[in-house]
Amino acid sequence: MYCKNCGKQIDDKAVICPACGVPTDNFPSTKKEKKNSNSLAIVGFVLAFIIPLAGLICSVIAYRQSPENEAGGRAFSYAGMAVSIALLCANLITLAIEIAALINIGPSALI
Repeated sequence: MYCKNCGKQIDDKAVICPACGVPTDNFPSTKKEKKNSNSLAIVGFVLAFIIPLAGLICSVIAYRQSPENEAGGRAFSYAGMAVSIALLCANLITLAIEIAALINIGPSALI
């Protein structure tokens, strides 16, 4: 292998060039690799089915944290928000129907 900086021949396992001190391709990177998915988006999606309000909150936070080019995190965020909103609306409709039925029947009918 040859040094990219000075062109001298160096050992294939060398981490830096002994002649000029420039790091080679074998030099360990200090950068952390980016995660491909946003774990908070996945948590928000799962919570959307169990506790819709918590799922909505997690999904919105995950959406705001995910970079625009990260398709996986954004997709789970969108799905979590959609499921959360749908289930919250269904719960509100069910609650309204139950309250209307309770008003029409009266509390004495429940005993």
